Amino acid sequence: MEKYIFVVCAICFAGAMVTSYLKDCHMFQLNSYDVGTHLKWMGKNLSSLVYNIFALAFLVITFIVDAYKKEIGSSITALHGLFAVVFLVLLVANSFKKKAKTPLVFTARVKRLTVTYFILTAVAALLAYLFHDAGVSYMIFFGFFALSPAFVFLANLINAPIEAAIRQYYLNDAKKILKSCPDLKIIGITGSYGKTSMKFFLTAILKQRYNVLMTPKNYNTPMGVTMTVRGWLRGYHEIFVCEMGAKKKGEIKELCDIVHPRDGIVTSIGPQHLESFKSMKNIITTKMALADEINGGKAFLNIDNEYIANELRENAVTYGTCDGADYRGEVVSVSKKGTKFTVTYPDKKVYTFCTCLLGAHNVQNLCGAVAIADYYGVTPEEIEAGINSIKAVPHRLELLEKGGITVIDDAYNSNPSGAKAALDALSYFEDYKILVTPGMVELGSEEEKLNAEFGAQAAKVCDFVVLVGEKRAVPIKKGLIDAGYPEEKIYVAQDIGSAMNKVYGLTTDKKKVVLLENDLPDNY
Repeated sequence: MEKYIFVVCAICFAGAMVTSYLKDCHMFQLNSYDVGTHLKWMGKNLSSLVYNIFALAFLVITFIVDAYKKEIGSSITALHGLFAVVFLVLLVANSFKKKAKTPLVFTARVKRLTVTYFILTAVAALLAYLFHDAGVSYMIFFGFFALSPAFVFLANLINAPIEAAIRQYYLNDAKKILKSCPDLKIIGITGSYGKTSMKFFLTAILKQRYNVLMTPKNYNTPMGVTMTVRGWLRGYHEIFVCEMGAKKKGEIKELCDIVHPRDGIVTSIGPQHLESFKSMKNIITTKMALADEINGGKAFLNIDNEYIANELRENAVTYGTCDGADYRGEVVSVSKKGTKFTVTYPDKKVYTFCTCLLGAHNVQNLCGAVAIADYYGVTPEEIEAGINSIKAVPHRLELLEKGGITVIDDAYNSNPSGAKAALDALSYFEDYKILVTPGMVELGSEEEKLNAEFGAQAAKVCDFVVLVGEKRAVPIKKGLIDAGYPEEKIYVAQDIGSAMNKVYGLTTDKKKVVLLENDLPDNY
């Protein structure tokens, strides 16, 4: 009888370890494979460890039963099998409750991590098999499952030398490829926000004259840039527009050491990723490293940003909408159909451009793109053609029509400046204006305050507000109510699905326009 119970427990143990691994590895990947970040995430999300705690509790029960089984009776071990089956069913059912927004990607690194993890799991199973005492075997099963999150860390630690060697090989290969392209002009783009939009805008304009490669999607890390160079850079490319992201001090310098940009653009500096940067000083130093590391060219700096304006360099070309900018943009008119603006060049000539993009804030980035394009010899006529070809960047104030509702999709990585600009864009509409948001994250100790300010700003624009997530809604709701916003026009939803159900269920005589501001990843 005990042999069959052991087999049932072994099968359930294997299933539980697979299910647990898929969840733990998914979160580890979303936390950039950073142990410190992942440990902080675990500390904030203790509910994710509930099954591990149950397993630990049953481990203690098993220990007690094993110690007194002569008095209790060996038939009690049948409960182990029953518990293991129920435990696995509940664990698997819980893992399918919520569909992941960003599923686990089985990269080469994840595959290597998976092999190491299950070698460790196999060792646990072998230890359990070698013990003839059923109680000890069950304790090994439950004990190893209770520690399964640590298995991911252990597997990562074991693989660390291999990962470092592979990473260095790819980096060296990318550097060799770049060195073989001496005529390639590399433009680095960084900023707390606006860098992805700048990348798309600049590439669209430069393409009117040059063969341009840009980093795709969110490939703005050392390995993302390396993948771009190794996978897509060709001999006919004349310009490489390289987006550079950073979450920690020194990461822009690391990227510059890989690509050695000829010119650079700093779009903005603000409290984005303040939680990992620790201070505004670290953010400023990291972002402005691009201006210090450029290779013989110019640093294009947005002087509308107060932090950048205080960090000007001798090699700087300035742009913005304020007086004193070398390239000065000015909004002529804004509507839900787009924006008309002018750019005054250093020679005082003024050129007028039109874009279908929503919001006056886009003029800032477009002005910067115009400045660089002019520096690269692109004519005003070519610049105009490039601007006319620009479409909204996906999830960045992208205008969509869904089920009879106008949606302004600004769901990508919200920040204080971008959130305000998104509300400004919403205000251009005369329709029934609805905000759907979980708020902003990674703002460190300022997060609650900045979300409350966002709520106060929304109170001036929105006819209805849907907040996503009960905990995350608290500071925004406070900001709304403190600004005199009616509480009956605030709805708190558990997730984005129920939020949109509420939006579609609202009755109004006007057409609805919905601003989707931020969409938090699964690790939030």
